[in-house]
Amino acid sequence: MATSHEVLCIKKRDRTSAHERISSIGGKNYDGTRWKLTLDDAIKSIEDQKKTFYVKKNGHTVDVIISTSSLGHKYLKTKNDGDQPDNLLSLPECP
Repeated sequence: MATSHEVLCIKKRDRTSAHERISSIGGKNYDGTRWKLTLDDAIKSIEDQKKTFYVKKNGHTVDVIISTSSLGHKYLKTKNDGDQPDNLLSLPECP
């Protein structure tokens, strides 16, 4: 069974670009320690059904999912919840 993790921050290759790929995601474990995964590791964890990820926004929990670009590149985004920009992309930069 997959473990669920809240994503609290992201790292982008170009922080000023709204469309630049996320290079890693991060959050906190239950004991307060920080975790961080590269994009590839996070995608593999989801595909292998070892981990799921979510973002909390305005009291709502939104799942992080894998999507594929028109060029065939896998990336992470939140399920469509009507908010723009994507909740994942609006998270702060990971320390």
